[in-house]
Amino acid sequence: MAAGQNNMQNGGISFWYRDLGGLPPQRPALPGDRQADVCIIGAGYTGLWTAYYLKKADPSLSVVIVEREFAGFGASGRNGGWLSGGFAWSREKYLSTGSRDGVRAMIAAMMGTVNEVIRVCEEEGIDADIVRTDELRVATSAAQWQRVQASYLDEKSWQVEAEDIHLIGAEETRARIRVANLHGAMVTHGVARVQPAKLVQGLAKAVERLGVTIFEGTAVTGLEKGVVTTDRGRVTAPVIIRATEGSTAGLPGLSKTWLPLNSAQIVTEPLPDALWDEIGWKGYEVLGDGAHAYCYAQRTREGRIAMGGRGVPYRFGSKTDHNGETQAETIRQLTDILHRHFPQVRQVKIDHAWCGVLGVPRDWCATVGLDRKTGIGWAGGYVGVGVSTSNLSGQTLADLVLGRNTDLTRLPWVNRQVRAWEPEPLRFLGVHSMYRLFHMADRMEARPGAGPSPLAAFANRLTGR
Repeated sequence: MAAGQNNMQNGGISFWYRDLGGLPPQRPALPGDRQADVCIIGAGYTGLWTAYYLKKADPSLSVVIVEREFAGFGASGRNGGWLSGGFAWSREKYLSTGSRDGVRAMIAAMMGTVNEVIRVCEEEGIDADIVRTDELRVATSAAQWQRVQASYLDEKSWQVEAEDIHLIGAEETRARIRVANLHGAMVTHGVARVQPAKLVQGLAKAVERLGVTIFEGTAVTGLEKGVVTTDRGRVTAPVIIRATEGSTAGLPGLSKTWLPLNSAQIVTEPLPDALWDEIGWKGYEVLGDGAHAYCYAQRTREGRIAMGGRGVPYRFGSKTDHNGETQAETIRQLTDILHRHFPQVRQVKIDHAWCGVLGVPRDWCATVGLDRKTGIGWAGGYVGVGVSTSNLSGQTLADLVLGRNTDLTRLPWVNRQVRAWEPEPLRFLGVHSMYRLFHMADRMEARPGAGPSPLAAFANRLTGR
């Protein structure tokens, strides 16, 4: 353990709020029964983007958001800050509800969210530490390099614009960032790094300026056609949007809809300039690796390394963390990954650790939709790429609520139905077995001369990933 790590902060929602100077003041709770045109459950990115585009399209709409904690309490204020526009799901699975051209259109729409989020931030005066950059997916073993190259070929077969992505070898990768044991990297252009809490807090203020009311400290206890019941009163609305993503399992009757998969992060103290000279990373690229139990990282505004990964991936019964506090074993695993990739920072203090949950559908593919019979809409299942996907969800839900027939409402993820997860203990055993197999596969692949391990493919089949 690095020197001084005993003073590390664990939880407190996330380091991103510490970077902001503390948690935001809480807004008032729902004061009793209320009527609205649209009631949105959840004041994270999805709910806020939906409200934003609805009010921009029709300022006369009465839009109310009810939030159990505070705006940005969940993954929106805890994530890794990748505004990637990435397509993290199986393209082939979307062919069941659309054509190949439709999937390509969805890829293009996803890529467009990066510019769209930046445009709105500039227009609304939201300072979210946004830096336009590239994504680097590095390979640190021969097996990873084979997998990264195969992924590149698959991406190329689907990409709308060929210049958006390319491969670089070990030396060229090392010239950008000095990760240990480099074999090469896949470079994706047109992404951005953000400070997540700054983005969600700025967006919440923007929708309030448009006339949206956000009620915090208001827990939803029931949901049915036209009515959202809370511990503070009822909201009646012809349209209700469930924008709860990783927290969906906590809503009545939805415990098996989306699995809350844990993701955790650590962040170092600011690195001295001499260490940055050793590491490189001058372009502030968002960084991932080619492991099965992969990591994700960013270089922050003030020169820290934020490193994330799954750690202990799932709590029995779809339970979630307490204010972002994570397990000691997770911190140890993430620190090991940090030191393996950057042995230069072994003596650097780990300043903060935290965790959150992301929503995982049974087929590991995101969906957005609106049931016209009940007036209940939803979006989520982002599987870790919610910063950009939530923006597309908000645009799409606004079109669906307003009854527009647009290019967005015709994309193959719209109104896509997915079966529920199995009851416990099957889902606990399945998820933990998958990640145990991933870790075993990574260890096998790290051996000199080792090729891709079949254990990972078995793990993906086991869970339908």
